[in-house]
Amino acid sequence: MVYVLALAASLVNALTSVLQRLGVQNAPADATLRLSLLKHALRRGVWLLGFALMIVSFLLQAIALHVGRLSEVQPILTTELVFLAAILAIWFRFPIGRREWIGAIAVAAGLSGFLYFAAPEYGMSPPPGWRWAVAGGVCVGIIVLAVFLAMRGPRWWRAAMFGTAASVSFAFTAACTKVVSGFAAADWAQLYKHWQVYALAVFGATAVFLTQNAIHAGPLVASQSSLVLIDPLASICIGIGLFGDDLHTSGASGPLEALSLLVAFGGTVWLARSPLIAAMNEGERLELQPRQSRSEPLPGTAR
Repeated sequence: MVYVLALAASLVNALTSVLQRLGVQNAPADATLRLSLLKHALRRGVWLLGFALMIVSFLLQAIALHVGRLSEVQPILTTELVFLAAILAIWFRFPIGRREWIGAIAVAAGLSGFLYFAAPEYGMSPPPGWRWAVAGGVCVGIIVLAVFLAMRGPRWWRAAMFGTAASVSFAFTAACTKVVSGFAAADWAQLYKHWQVYALAVFGATAVFLTQNAIHAGPLVASQSSLVLIDPLASICIGIGLFGDDLHTSGASGPLEALSLLVAFGGTVWLARSPLIAAMNEGERLELQPRQSRSEPLPGTAR
């Protein structure tokens, strides 16, 4: 059940990425890190549909986190790029080639290997206050540093840094979601008494805002790669450091887990460079209407 819910959340996230890209692709270049970017997005029905799907994804993820572990649920989100490639293949009526198959198989095999060898076990919930303070402080520091680094450099770098900041925000939001879901199951009427509810709202809103900047700042291949790769890594670290999740690392398990993650992340990077995702690259515009023929090339590709 945990895996099904996490995969469903990943699929909805992929749909959200496409729709939100459509919503902000025509925003002014100087709208980065300004509320005018959100104002532009809110006027687009396609972006609002993407936002609605984001809420659906959050609910699916929240249920998965309630019944599963942070270090178990979040790595499954790496499958988002697999779903994104499939959506774009259908959207543009373009055949899936060797690169897409290799990337998808690598992601699936690497992720399955990690979950099998790591076999994450429960730690503590809710964690003590000092663990929250340390985890929150580290996350805020990384977010601020990433945003600072995103203020200059080429567009792909800026998109990657905004994506990194958004990923860490999403990871800490997931940690808060896991605890809040437990509070809600026990007594939802008392949720207002827990500070994690407000932290969830703040970090969640920050993550959404930074994601829009990542999408707007540069190529989707850069923003999406950082969003898909950094989130599970940060979540694994938070799961271990904050919740005390126990990953099996004795004997050959540790090296095999690391190898599995490398395979999964390598597949993600390989898939991110697919012509299907390159269609959403820098300077390209997406169309709401699907391509009429498989023989018509993707934007920016040769016949």
